[in-house]
Formats: sequence, C-alpha cells, structure tokens
Amino acid sequence: MARWFRSEPMEYISLIVNEDAAHDCLADLGNLGVIQFTDLNPDLTPFQRRYVSYVKRCDELERKLRFFVGEIEKFELELVSPGTVDDFVNSSRYSSADGAKKSGSQLLESLEAEIEGYETQLRELINFSEKLTTEYNEKIELQEVLEKARRFFLSDAPRLAVSEMTTGRGEYEEGLLKYDNAPRPDLDMRFSSITGVIVSEEKTRFERMIFRATRGNCYVRFAPIEQPVADPETGLLVEKSVFIIFYKSESIELKLKKICDAFSAHRYSLPDMDDAASVEKMLSENAQELVDSRTVLLKNQDTRYRLCQMLSKHAERWTWTVLREKAVYHSLNMFKADVSGMLRGEGWVISESYDAVRDAVERAHSNMDLAMPSLVDFVAQPWPTPPTHFITNKFTYGYQEFVNTYGIPRYREANPALFTAATFPFLFGVMYGDVGHGMFLFCAGLYLLWNEKANENSKLSEMAEGMHTGRYMITMMGFFAVYAGLIYNDMFSLGLNLFGTRWSFDTENGVEEGDVAEMTANYGSEEAVYPFGLDPMWHVASNELLFFNSFKMKLSVIFGIVQMFGGTLLKGANALYFGQKLDFMYEFLPMVVFASSLFIYMVFLIFYKWAANWNSRMLSATCLAPGSEGWGSPDYDGVWTECESDTGLCTPWGYPCTGNDNTATLCPLNYGGSGDGCQPPNLITTLINIALMPGVVDEPMYAGQGPIQNILLMLAFASVPILLLAKPYLMSQASHSAAHHGDGDEEEHDEHEEHGFGEILIHQAIETIEFVLGMVSNTASYLRLWALSLAHSELATVFWEKAMLTTLNMNFFATFLGYGVFAGVTFGVLLMMDVLECFLHALRLHWVEFQNKFFKADGIRFAPYSFKQIIKEASS
Repeated sequence: MARWFRSEPMEYISLIVNEDAAHDCLADLGNLGVIQFTDLNPDLTPFQRRYVSYVKRCDELERKLRFFVGEIEKFELELVSPGTVDDFVNSSRYSSADGAKKSGSQLLESLEAEIEGYETQLRELINFSEKLTTEYNEKIELQEVLEKARRFFLSDAPRLAVSEMTTGRGEYEEGLLKYDNAPRPDLDMRFSSITGVIVSEEKTRFERMIFRATRGNCYVRFAPIEQPVADPETGLLVEKSVFIIFYKSESIELKLKKICDAFSAHRYSLPDMDDAASVEKMLSENAQELVDSRTVLLKNQDTRYRLCQMLSKHAERWTWTVLREKAVYHSLNMFKADVSGMLRGEGWVISESYDAVRDAVERAHSNMDLAMPSLVDFVAQPWPTPPTHFITNKFTYGYQEFVNTYGIPRYREANPALFTAATFPFLFGVMYGDVGHGMFLFCAGLYLLWNEKANENSKLSEMAEGMHTGRYMITMMGFFAVYAGLIYNDMFSLGLNLFGTRWSFDTENGVEEGDVAEMTANYGSEEAVYPFGLDPMWHVASNELLFFNSFKMKLSVIFGIVQMFGGTLLKGANALYFGQKLDFMYEFLPMVVFASSLFIYMVFLIFYKWAANWNSRMLSATCLAPGSEGWGSPDYDGVWTECESDTGLCTPWGYPCTGNDNTATLCPLNYGGSGDGCQPPNLITTLINIALMPGVVDEPMYAGQGPIQNILLMLAFASVPILLLAKPYLMSQASHSAAHHGDGDEEEHDEHEEHGFGEILIHQAIETIEFVLGMVSNTASYLRLWALSLAHSELATVFWEKAMLTTLNMNFFATFLGYGVFAGVTFGVLLMMDVLECFLHALRLHWVEFQNKFFKADGIRFAPYSFKQIIKEASS
C-alpha cells in the first residue's frame, strides 16, 4: 500500500535503433507496456509521416475486418476468441502456419493477401445474393399481382361494370329524345389499368397523391401481400401491397407512372385478363421460376453461411494482429530519422523497468545480426512534465479509476485513492447502515466476485462492465453497511436483541405508554454496557428519534472533521516531499492551527461530553435528605458526607441546602457559569459563543474552559492573515532580490514583479477564502451522513409499519399482499434508489470535501505503449 501512496518514479529516456530492427524493437516494447513515447515530429501532418503507408494498409485491413464482422453478425454467429489477451500478446508473433519466421512487413503482406481473397469471395456472393433476391422478389410480386388482379376481375369487375352500365343508361335516356343518333358509351367503356406493388406504409399517401393528381378521375384498389418481402439491400422484411389503378386518359397515365416512380412502386405488365388461358400459363411459368430462384438463393445463402462460419474463427485473431501492427507503425511515426538508417525516439519509462527496455532493444538487434549497435540512455533535464502511473490490482483498480474520474494526481503527489479505498465504503455504510439491506448488497458483491473470471473473458454492456469493475467496491459497501447496521442495531427497522438488553421495565402488568425503563446494572459498570452497538431498547423508547438524531449528528461531525483534517495533513506531506518550504510554513501550518483551534476542539468537546459522568455531576448538585432512599447511591463518584442543615437537606459532598441555592452554589466543581460544571451543556450554543461571546461559558465542562477558548480563538484569527499575506510577501521579496542581482532592464523587472505579486496575492486570497469558509461549509456538508442515515431508517420503519404490521392482524391473503407491497417498495426504494443516492453523496464527500484540501487533480495520465491495453480498449 505504501507504493500506492505515490505514483511510480519515471525516467525520460532516448532510444536510438536501427531502422531494420525498429519494428521488432517496438513489438517487444509493446509487450512490456512500460514506455510512453513522445512525438518528435509535431510539425508533420499525419500524411507526412514516415510510415503513413503502413498505417493506411492497417486501416484498410480494419475496414475489411469490420465488413467481415458485420456479415457474421447477420447470421447471428459468435466470434471465436483466440484466447486471453495475455496469451495472444505473449505468443510467437511472426510465425506462419508452417512455423517459418516472418518479419513485420511479410506478416502484413500475407495477411493482406489472405483477407483480400476472402473479401472478394464474400462480396461476389453478396452481390449475387442481392441480384437473386431482387429477381426472386420481382417474381413473388408478379405472382401476387397476377393472383390479386385475376381475383379482382373475376369478382369485383363484373359487379362494377353492371353498375356503370345501369348508370349510363339512365343518363342517356333523356338524350335519346333529342338526339336519335347519339353514341352508346356503355358499349365501349373499357378502361386502361396499371398494376404494381408498393410498400404498405406508403399506401395512404400514395392513394391521396393519385386522387389529387387526377382530380378523382381514376379508380384504385389495394390488396395486401400476406407474407413480408425481404429487402435485397438490408435483408429486412417489408410489408407490401398490390395495387391496380383504372383510368381513361393518356395524360393521366403519364401522371400515374411518375407517381409510381416517385414512391418506388414496382409496375408490372399483365396480359388481357379476359384471356384466362394466357393468364394461367403466365402464373404456372412464374411459379416454376420461383421454385428455381429459391433453390439458387438458398444455395447462395448456405455458401455465405459456411464462409462466415469459417471467418468467425479467425476474425478476432486477425483484428488483434492488425491492431498490434498499427500500434507499432503509429509509434514509429513518432521517431525521428536524424541519421540515415537510424531512428531516434524519446519517451517516459517506469524507472524499475528501464533495464527491461534496454534488454528488449538489444535483443531485437542481436536477433537480426546488425552491426550498428542500439542505444538506450537517460535524457538530461529539464524534462517535460512526467506522467502519473500507479500499479494497481483487481481490488485497487476500481478505486483508482474512482479518483481519476475527478482528475489525475500530479506526478508523485499523495494519491487520494489509497484513503478512498477505506473511507468511501465506510462512509457509504454510515449512511446506508442496515443489517438486512446491507446483506443484500454484500451478497450482490459476492456474486460478482464469484463470476469474476467469466465476466473478464466476455463482452459486457456498459453498465455490466461498470459493475464488474467496481465488484470489490460493492462488496465492501455491503460489508460496511452491515457493520454500521450492527452498530445502529437496525435490521429492516427492527432492533436485534443479540446480547440481551441492559434496560428493563419494572412493571407487573405489562409495558404501557409512558413507562420508564431502568438500567439492570450500575451506571458506568461493565455490566451496564451493551457489548456491541446500541442497546435494542432504544428502538422502542419514546425518545428514540431524539437519541438517534443526537448520536448520528455528532458522529457525522466527528467523521467529517477527522477526514478533512487528514486531507490537510496530506497537504503538508506533499509540501515536505516536494521541498516547498513556503507552502509548509505559511500555508500548511496556519491551516492546521485554524482547523485545530475551532474544529478539532469541537471534536474534543463531543468526546469530553460523552466521557464525563454527568449522573455523578448532576447528583453532586442535588439536595437530598441523609438516610433517604437516594442517599448513598453508587451513581455518585465521591464520598457521601452528611451535614447539619435547617432544611434537613444536604448535597452528597456535604453542603447544607438552604432552599434558595442555585446550581452554581450547589456544585462543588467551581468551573464558573450558571452550571458550574454540573450541568451538561448544549454544544451548539457553546461553539457559537466561542466567537460571539469570547470568554463567556454558561455551562462549562472543565476548569478554565473560557480562557482556553479565548486562546484558541486568537490563534484561529491570527492564522488567517498569515495564510493570506505571508507567502505572497516572501515570494515577492525573493523575486525582488533576484531581479536586483540579475542583468537586464530594471523597469521590466519592476513591472514583472508587480504583476507577479498581484497574481500571487489574488491566488492566495482565493486559497484562504476557500479554506476558511470551506472548513465551515464542508463540516455542515458532512451532516448528510446523519440526514441520509436517518432517512433510510425512517423509510424502512414506514414501509414495515404501513405495509406489514397493518396486514399481519388481518387474514392470510391481506398479509400476502402486504408482504408483496413491502418487498416491492423495499427493493425499488431502499435497495435501488437509496443505494445510488448514498453512493453519490459519498462520492461528493470525497471529491469536494476531502480532496480539495490537498488534491490538485491536474496531472497527466501515463498512456503506455501496450498491446494489451490497446486490444482491450478496442474490444470494449
């Protein structure tokens, strides 16, 4: 874990390799995955690079492989994995099927030839399939048009013709009285027709367009095709309908043909429907052609399926090979050719892997028997900004990505992920604390761990991949939720009497509302303390909510201040590590003084109030009659002393009571104020009065509390101007001194000095305001731990009481329904929504309240040249 605290040390190195061995060198370095190359040709465009032709060839191979994968997916075939990425990377890279050694260029050429052959074969089959599908669809459509048209002319046409003839006779009978030789339109009313097929979705628009274009001077009929027709280009099934249009004008015919073309409707020429023999002959011939076309089409489909089945066994391996070669040539494009036949590259390497890089380069040159030696050496400073890299494992990877999502740590800066791995699931558990609900989450995490290997070797969706990455985080969240639930003694809003309650009701006729419980042992003794967590009796007490509110609120403040103070200490650790003396002396120390004077003191008061024996203190200021029932109670820590009093009452320490005494007079502690130390204070009032009424403590808890709080307040106030002004002043003095000892224009130095001082002062003012106000607002922000924990427990209580308790006293069916409602709302609200809510609030507490105390988040992520990482990113 100490190694995870700061990023890995980096070295900036230079590589000089022979051009002939460059490919093998880069291939070996890609297997190591410990070097990040710097682009030495930033002025060149991608098309001016030395190895751009090789990159283009790899791009072309990737395009062909994507084409293969697309065709394979159409047949719903799965790609056969060539094994794990580690096995592929570590395998022999340049061996052919017969075991012969191949160079990088030879491997690329053989791969191009092999893939080109398969692509040509597959494209020919696809083109032939599209042609066959088009012909087959046309024959199906023609068959449907013939059948639908014949049915129309046999059934509907005679009826319509009789109707037209009757209507025509009625119209011309009046004309015969005037025109004896009038023509007989009913004898030659023979209409022309257009038949075809259109997509069913376009039917309404098609009919409306025909009506508008012909002004209603045509007759249209539609008949749906029962079976969908496959589209030759996409392969999707499309619903189509047969149409037949009757018209009586050549101008209308031209309009109708244009409309059909606009809607991509297929028109078919039919024989005279009165000639039944020719229609039957055409139907039988087309049916036979349909059978032949289907046979050829199925044969083509079977051939494509077998080809895709073969390609599915090699496509993944080919893709990984192309990605590896492309990565090699991309990296070679960053090298510079200073000398003919030699390439020079620079980059960052993990310090402990420097020897492995040098050995890999030397091994690649020795394998090729090259006379020109290679060179791997350190580059003298100044360096570019080093990248940040952490070595993680399965457990720590999720937490590191959790931090990197907010920002990358600076090089060698304290890593927040080390602390997040412990505090994030813990704070989540504080908010989500419930044994039952936490157990569900814990079991979900264990299930993800059980299926870890299966999920690593399979392609997951984005959400499933995120769940797999955070599997250890989810398990820890569930564990701490169970732990916090045991502390709260809360399981589905019910208390668990695991060790026996330390309270009892002294009643013989049962417990009634308003009864007071008594402790079964003396206050403060071991027998009076519940062994683990809170006593279950608090869950049935009338002041349950008041007690849990006070407990959880104080707990939230303690956790928040401790975590924020820890973040401030990490700021000091960074300043010491980087040798920033001004930051340590005039930023870190004033911050510690300010935080300790007010906020750490707040934590001290909370613990002091918890630790003080208030029973004994309050009893010491109580007047009792010697010999009475309360006299000699073991709750008092001191010695019981009798006294002589006119009233017959004495305090336990022997003060005679007069009847007009106040608490300050009766209390023996003499701490001052109205309580004099014998009255438990209101901490909120005490903390507010530190600033509003300095030196005045109405209910002190220890001697000298007022003067001590005055000293702490003065330290807090004194630390603010030091934090604001000390560092800018000293930096301006150092800059002024350097300017006077250097050469150059004095006015230019003065202008630069004024600008630099003003900029530093503004930056320091922002830093001061952010810290001072942030300590207050961030402390209040940690109260979300109390609020969400309270909301979770109260929601669980409401669901239990309203859904279960109200139905348990009814019949079985009502109880069954009540349980269903209880399980449904518990799953939807508490196991889903509340988990997400608590997760997001814990996330905010770490990103904002904790990390802003020390975390700069402006580092550069180490992007190693690694085949393993490249293949995994491409496969995800």
